[in-house]
Amino acid sequence: KHKTQVYIKMPGDHYRTRLTHTLEVNQIGKTIGKGIGLNEDLIEAIAMGHDIGHVAFAHSGEELLDKLLPQGFKHNENSVRVLTRIEKQGKGLNLTREVLDGILHHSGFTDKSKAFTLEGQVVRYSDKIAYVNHDIDDS
Repeated sequence: KHKTQVYIKMPGDHYRTRLTHTLEVNQIGKTIGKGIGLNEDLIEAIAMGHDIGHVAFAHSGEELLDKLLPQGFKHNENSVRVLTRIEKQGKGLNLTREVLDGILHHSGFTDKSKAFTLEGQVVRYSDKIAYVNHDIDDS
């Protein structure tokens, strides 16, 4: 239930998991999207799948796999792999290009990593807003 980078049970009832992070990204993204008239369903689909490709030990696990695997490893690429090849017993989910592109490009801040829809770009910023604010709160 805990984030994979957290090794001890925190006292109290206020802690974050991968799920709560995903729900926070979704809520932030839909709030922004509603305010500027974007497709909230597309934002939700991107937000809910954006971190599904994370491995054990979160970013530390990703860094290790990136060093060990000849082709490297990025969780955003793995998210697309999980959703298009692994889900439904290898059949994948029937997601649109816009959803997959938003998931693939939710990390990084270069032109190469920029989603082609505004909804995908909103999710990228929503992810940053969620983890920066909540990393401070969790510390």
